[in-house]
Amino acid sequence: MTAAGENGKQAQRKAAMTVLANSDAAEIARCLDAVAAPAYETLREPENGLVMLRGRIGGDGAPFNLGEATVSRAAVRLSTGEVGFGYVLGRNRQKAQMIALCDALVQSDEFAGAVEEIVVAPLRAAMISERNRKAQETAATRVDFYTLVRGED
Repeated sequence: MTAAGENGKQAQRKAAMTVLANSDAAEIARCLDAVAAPAYETLREPENGLVMLRGRIGGDGAPFNLGEATVSRAAVRLSTGEVGFGYVLGRNRQKAQMIALCDALVQSDEFAGAVEEIVVAPLRAAMISERNRKAQETAATRVDFYTLVRGED
C-alpha cells in the first residue's frame, strides 16, 4: 500500500474512533448488530483503569499533574488478523469492547465499507445533528452589545 493510501486509512480510522468515542453505547450496539462481523478473539478483556492527566499553564508552561481520569479499554483480533483497540473515558467496558471491534473492522478491507455505512455514518449524522441543535439553542440566547459614539469632538 502506498504512503498516501496508508495515511487515508489512518485518517478514516481516526475519524471513526472519534465518532464512536462520542456516541452512546446503546446506539453503537444497535448499529453494530446490523453488521455481519466475522469471528474475533478477545486479546485484552475489557477492564477499567486510571490515566494521569497532565496540564500546562498557558499552553507552554511547565507540565504538571492535573489529576486522574477513569478509562475502560479492550483489544480484539478478527479471524482475518486485524487487531482493534478501544479506549473510552468512564467505566463502560461494553462500549470499549464494541469500539475495539469496530476499530478492527475499519482496518479490514472486507468490512470497512459496511462499518462506515451502517455504524459510523448514522452515528456521525446524529452527533452533528445534536451539535447543531445545541448551537442553535445557544445562539438563541446571544446578546449583542454595541456602543454608540457621541458626535462630540
